[in-house]
Amino acid sequence: MYESANDTLAGLSVAAQAALVAAARDGAPVRGLTHGFYKYPARFSPVFARAAIETFTQPGDLVLDPHVGGGTSLVEALAAGREGVGVDISTLAEFVTGVKCTVFSEAELATLERWAQRVSAAVNIHKPSTTIADYEQLGYYKHLKHPSRWRLRKAIEQSITSATRLGSPRLEAFGRCVVLRTAQWALDGRSRITGIGDFRRVLHDSAQEMIAGAHQLRATASAKGEQRATIFRRSAIGMDTEAGLREMRAPRLVLTSPPYPGVHVLYHRWQVDGRKEAPLPFMIANKLDGSGSSYYTMGDRKNSSLNTYFDSIKGSMSSVAALADDNTIIVQMVAFSSPDAQLPRYLSAMRASGLKEMFLPVIENEGDGRLWRSVPGRRWYSAQRGETPGSKEVVLFHRRAPAPDRRIATTSQLRPSA
Repeated sequence: MYESANDTLAGLSVAAQAALVAAARDGAPVRGLTHGFYKYPARFSPVFARAAIETFTQPGDLVLDPHVGGGTSLVEALAAGREGVGVDISTLAEFVTGVKCTVFSEAELATLERWAQRVSAAVNIHKPSTTIADYEQLGYYKHLKHPSRWRLRKAIEQSITSATRLGSPRLEAFGRCVVLRTAQWALDGRSRITGIGDFRRVLHDSAQEMIAGAHQLRATASAKGEQRATIFRRSAIGMDTEAGLREMRAPRLVLTSPPYPGVHVLYHRWQVDGRKEAPLPFMIANKLDGSGSSYYTMGDRKNSSLNTYFDSIKGSMSSVAALADDNTIIVQMVAFSSPDAQLPRYLSAMRASGLKEMFLPVIENEGDGRLWRSVPGRRWYSAQRGETPGSKEVVLFHRRAPAPDRRIATTSQLRPSA
């Protein structure tokens, strides 16, 4: 519990605080704008992201997400007329967020609409497809070589070829994202093989729905004063030394949902044919993968001590503190596999990063005084285990600690331990 009024966000009206609480606990499915372009694991709530941006920023302000993932915070920033900056170590996150945040021109959207009408016809099992040899040699076709999936493999290759003929990198990226969304629907977590007829139908429908979302983002962003979204593919640790970030003004809001300690999430793989992990999404996006799940989750699931995770989160949030100023609000949505043990360690890492926790007065009498939410239908966790600690998230609010209390380590001290 907080110690004084200085630890609260008392400057917010009761109505603004209530709006944040309601948005955090909203259970509506993820939809609208470009949010449905790809089902990135553990997606941030766009309803809450929107509420936080409206509460803590003004048009033209800078919103930073140091663990940008599927890009929810940046999409909502653009839609609200704010500048967005995202950082992520994953090339897949970079690709997905980049496509979601592209504001296409009317001419580009017209080209995509014509392509959407014919793309399903590009999938013809009786015609040849082009194998992407480099990716095949690197193992990205893993689990697609099974005799039962050769039709889907051909359909994916033919769809990618169609996307590459769209005529510009921006349009090709959109086309590849349509294929990515369709292939994810067809393969990820499915126990039965998807038929080619269904693949073609979903390919067509996905293209149409995504174009509608792109139109909506264009209209919303234009009405609010079009801003830009910038994505840095790198570790959040030491990002304060990145020239492009150092040159920007301090973010008014840091809005993020970092990897969760002790909760294993496949950010970089699909599960094909049961629980076989496939790196296919990187091939479709024309990107290269990193180096395993610990690369994205800040720790190895076999390492129960989580020392690497907490070293890493301290490092990334120390860089956030270095980029922030005294007006910056840091808002995080995070879950824990064991909240009683892990939340105190997490908060200790925040303090060591030079951050001071803040509280909402309207919920001071609820539980531990923090804003908790239940996550509906958390497929990667609660679907198999039911209502567990990992299917609840807490919203944490921080500011930079006052200068005498601020202890920000140097970048060389922030590298995770082995």
